Amino acid sequence: MFNFKEYRLRYFNFRLVLYVLLLAAAGVIFIKSATMNSADDAVRKQIMGIAVGSVCMLFVALVDYHFWQKIWPVIYGVCIVLLVAVLFWNRGYTSGEAKRWLTLGSFSIQPSEFCKIGLILTLSAYFYRFREKISSLPVVAFAVALYGGIGFLIFKEPDLSTTLVTVFIFIVMIYVAGISYKWVFGVIGVCVPVVAVLLYILQQPDQTIIKGWQLSRITDWLYPEQASADATRQVRYSVQAIASGQLYGKGLFNTTLESVKNGNFLSAEDCDFIFAVVGEETGFWGSVIIIALLALVVLECIWLAIRAKDLAGRLICVGVGGLVAFQSFINIGVATRLLPNTGLPLPFISAGLSSLLSLMIGMGLVLNVGLQRKREIT
Repeated sequence: MFNFKEYRLRYFNFRLVLYVLLLAAAGVIFIKSATMNSADDAVRKQIMGIAVGSVCMLFVALVDYHFWQKIWPVIYGVCIVLLVAVLFWNRGYTSGEAKRWLTLGSFSIQPSEFCKIGLILTLSAYFYRFREKISSLPVVAFAVALYGGIGFLIFKEPDLSTTLVTVFIFIVMIYVAGISYKWVFGVIGVCVPVVAVLLYILQQPDQTIIKGWQLSRITDWLYPEQASADATRQVRYSVQAIASGQLYGKGLFNTTLESVKNGNFLSAEDCDFIFAVVGEETGFWGSVIIIALLALVVLECIWLAIRAKDLAGRLICVGVGGLVAFQSFINIGVATRLLPNTGLPLPFISAGLSSLLSLMIGMGLVLNVGLQRKREIT
């Protein structure tokens, strides 16, 4: 479990830890500002999450990542059990039409957040084991089945946005694992007509692939001139808030009546639309700093992936880096109206213990890969 003889303290990536903690600290500040007009105790929970998450990150950083890969069937099984429990056991904690949380008394978790990390560990172990046969049909088929078990259950919550995140993780990891370009071009050739047919089916009034409210979010984004004012309210006010921040913003914790946040025009401003608060209160430069810190986290993951001592470590780093990159892109894309409205937290910034803890665990895995990276020749 602990393989200290293989670790080199000088390889410990303090930069990555610094970027993560800076983002988490910024998250507390923006959550505090977003909830200053309410009695929500999100700030206290977030600070507790940072404390617990930091301990988890450092603990996981000291555990040999090969240990987790040896028990990947157990990790995968736990993910399946948790996701099934969300669908069939827990019926008390819902968000709209979606069931995404498990509750134990006053404590609740969102299993899909932790299952992203479980999927990364599962796929990294599987692809490493069959690295010499990665392009064979049985290996690819079983990899798709492994993904499908988790992806399908998340989709059924329903949680289309998180499902898309897991699809991206799968694509990035199987590509880095070295799958043949014959598969890559073959899948692209199949997906183009399939996606075209799927888009046609989704426009039919009796389609059952996705929920009506999910389809409405897509059509409202594609045809905003035809959407109702209420349907586009969130995104319109988010863009207005970001634009009104201009270059330097209106200031943290401002109480000006011209503020979109203070006018209570936004909902979920401490989570899904927290980037609107960032843009309004810190302006262009504050937004750039947050984006830059997120980019630095991703770049550190890529840097450690290049220097990983084996494919297993490389896959963990690109999986976690891909998760942070894609989720950041989606969250900011929604807040700026670049993408359809969907509920994904901004990594390390948005309120939510499940997201914060799972990401910090992922960072711990990346740090351990870094501790065992290929030694430099001196």
